[in-house]
Amino acid sequence: MAKQLLFSEKARIVLKNGVDKLANAVKITLGPAGRAVVLGKGYGSPVITRDGVTIAKEIELEDKIENIGAELIKEVASKTNDVAGDGTTTATLLAQVLINESLKNVAAGIDPIEMQKGMQKAQQAVLESLKNISKKISTKEEIVQVATIAARDAEIGNLIAEVITQVGKDGVVTVEEYQGIGLTKELVEGLQFDRGYISPYMITNSERMEAALENPYILVTDKKISAINELLPLLEKLIKTGKKELM
Repeated sequence: MAKQLLFSEKARIVLKNGVDKLANAVKITLGPAGRAVVLGKGYGSPVITRDGVTIAKEIELEDKIENIGAELIKEVASKTNDVAGDGTTTATLLAQVLINESLKNVAAGIDPIEMQKGMQKAQQAVLESLKNISKKISTKEEIVQVATIAARDAEIGNLIAEVITQVGKDGVVTVEEYQGIGLTKELVEGLQFDRGYISPYMITNSERMEAALENPYILVTDKKISAINELLPLLEKLIKTGKKELM
């Protein structure tokens, strides 16, 4: 397949068009007075949302070069969502402004490399300023306020505040779809590691496809285990105790 090549000002204009088309669709959702966007997926009911990253992911432009510009903004929204979990619309708007102003400066003859260095210095100054004016959350009421704004729902905001208060800022919170009515929460004591069973033979509950062990022995080691033979002495001692559960 033949490749389309664009250079200099023509390429910048087309990329800018892609950036603007995606960003303009996302930024109308910004703030408490932001408007909703309707997404038609071609199947099922349309989705009404004000979530920036959700909108960005659904946009695919017909022009391939414009779509590259749109993909740049998608990446900004996705990374912001991964790191912060919110603020994707604000990040999209900031990216659009930075790109557009940068293109203006390049067209005016500014050296792109020097401009990049200046933007990096400005970034550090902005981050330092944000740290100075930021306010740490210390009360449940403040958590409710932030969670309610992010979720746009008071009931969800209150539930999130309860969960965060219970598990602490370093606790693990998992959100799952619930088949019943309303909102529920479940507090699990102990530690959680992002790992699973390595064999389906370890499953103890076939309906939930999970391996649940009651009071197992736990092996903690800083050595690399490359063969099962290295564990045989330990396993033999374990069998003598009458227990077979080992992690």
